[in-house]
Amino acid sequence: MGIVVRRDAGIYAYEASLRRAGFELIAGADEAGRGACAGPLVAAAVILKPGRGGQIPGLADSKLLSPAARERVYDQVVSRALAWSVVSVEARECDELGMHHADLAGLRRALLRLAPAGDFALTDGFSVDGLGVPSLAIWKGDRVAACVAAASVVAKVTRDRIMAGWHEDLPEYAFDIHKGYCTPLHQERLDEHGPSRIHRMCFDNVRRTIKVSAL
Repeated sequence: MGIVVRRDAGIYAYEASLRRAGFELIAGADEAGRGACAGPLVAAAVILKPGRGGQIPGLADSKLLSPAARERVYDQVVSRALAWSVVSVEARECDELGMHHADLAGLRRALLRLAPAGDFALTDGFSVDGLGVPSLAIWKGDRVAACVAAASVVAKVTRDRIMAGWHEDLPEYAFDIHKGYCTPLHQERLDEHGPSRIHRMCFDNVRRTIKVSAL
């Protein structure tokens, strides 16, 4: 498939090029929480409508948006997308699979849950097999492909809300602030209280805490 898209062509260029090549429904997928040592990995998939109807005001990579802007974009995506889905891969499954395979599993599940399904899938960073449709992994896809950026926002907002909920149950860890990522504050609380039921034991800093507590 001879499709060339300049990286400066705009965030909707990938979908437009793929539609010209005969693919009508372009699905994008991304995750949030891969680098966190607590809480779920959350993956999302989105199919935007073609043309102006699928253009989301303020859409960008979730990491480039403020929390308030992410919430606004999230509301626009879920109300205007042709299809969207979101899944959680819980901490225990992340431990069982390892983070790379947990990431791929989450992206695959999110894409396969779309209704209608996509004709072509764009994923951020990693190739995902088992989709039953052609796909393309794009380096920093959440910055250059609109459907991937939309998925990044849905995943991030969903995960932040989940971690805020865990803060209500486990306030001593301050999950509402660091969202489970490996920050100095998180490590301080982890060292003080030990791992919770949502910490990922596959992370070295969590395992070290267990060993220190045993001593």
